[in-house]
Amino acid sequence: MTSLPPCPCGNATDYGSCCGRLHTEYATTGQLTAPTPEALMRSRYAAFVLDLRPYLLATWHASTRPASLDEPEPDLKWLGLAVKHTALQDADHGTVEFVARSKLGGRAHRLHEVSRFVRESGEWFYVDGDLS
Repeated sequence: MTSLPPCPCGNATDYGSCCGRLHTEYATTGQLTAPTPEALMRSRYAAFVLDLRPYLLATWHASTRPASLDEPEPDLKWLGLAVKHTALQDADHGTVEFVARSKLGGRAHRLHEVSRFVRESGEWFYVDGDLS
């Protein structure tokens, strides 16, 4: 039996059942269906790993969204994601603290951020974050 590829976000499930479901739903319907800020943050990390720039832009809140995203560096390798803490401030505002590890040009990098998310019309969006 062939096993399915694991999800890049680090959840103990396959990509198709995890972030792939959210990516596919957006690609086919234009709907963002992440149920929580953490699910959206994980799907965004997986989208960085897989270079899904349209998904990244769509999940970025309009108030802070860049006009475009540059192509990733050719030798960038994402190494893993660790979610440290999640919190809902109310029904439409949440935060996720995470550490994303990568390697570029033979050097290891860590991105430690507390990200802010907002829900509008039932869809979660990444707003911004504070680096630690």
